Amino acid sequence: MCVPGCGEAIERLISRRGLLAGAAASTVTPANSQPNAQRSFSRVVDLTHTLSPAFPTFFGTAGFRLERRYRLKRDGANVGWWHVLEHAGTHVDAPFHYSDAGAGADKIAPEQLVVPLAVVDVAAKAARDANYQLSRADLADWEASHGRLPDNACVAMNAGWAQHLGSKRFAGEHNGTMHFPGIDPDAAAWLIAERRIAGLAVDTLSLDHGPSGDFRTHRLWLPSGRWGIENIAALDQVPPSGATLVVGLPKVQGASGGPARIFALV
Repeated sequence: MCVPGCGEAIERLISRRGLLAGAAASTVTPANSQPNAQRSFSRVVDLTHTLSPAFPTFFGTAGFRLERRYRLKRDGANVGWWHVLEHAGTHVDAPFHYSDAGAGADKIAPEQLVVPLAVVDVAAKAARDANYQLSRADLADWEASHGRLPDNACVAMNAGWAQHLGSKRFAGEHNGTMHFPGIDPDAAAWLIAERRIAGLAVDTLSLDHGPSGDFRTHRLWLPSGRWGIENIAALDQVPPSGATLVVGLPKVQGASGGPARIFALV
């Protein structure tokens, strides 16, 4: 049964949505009807894993639950409550995650969330060493091939790890220690000192590699005012340079991060 008053509230909501939709349809011209409209990209790559209770977390417990409280046939609309860990699935670490003085998710400037994307491929090295750390030498090799890292870019590590999602290799836990690639703290320190980079991204559970006990990359990177993305997907579908990253981070007051829908415009 719907709780007292909820049926009327849902009917008002649906009626209001119908009115707004009708108004929008009468005033908005579809984008594909504009012959002169131009796009600077030819395809959109979804870099987001689907979030579910089965998605592994660093803490080893479910980071998400969907509670379906209202249903269309019974109550007039489908409405659910989300119970979610800020750092579940494909998500953003805000500076506040490792700095009380750092910006929360709601305070990251929008221009810092639409940025050039530089993909550094270390998949072959990670296949040989599950604890591989993207190094300063990997960054030098990328720049030798593609030029200087763009200002305000996101540097993304493609360790080929997204393919392991759903298997034990993704977290690689053995005798209480996780095993997966990350970003070497020295590489992070060099990016902070020598380049103007907005964020880091990894296709693993953490910016730091699995065995890390001090999370030094987190402790260097986030307090410097930069953000990080963990569990990014589909980096093998994006070129090493030239794409634009779009980070759809929920604007939640005081959040230390949050699950995000992330795209590459290629």
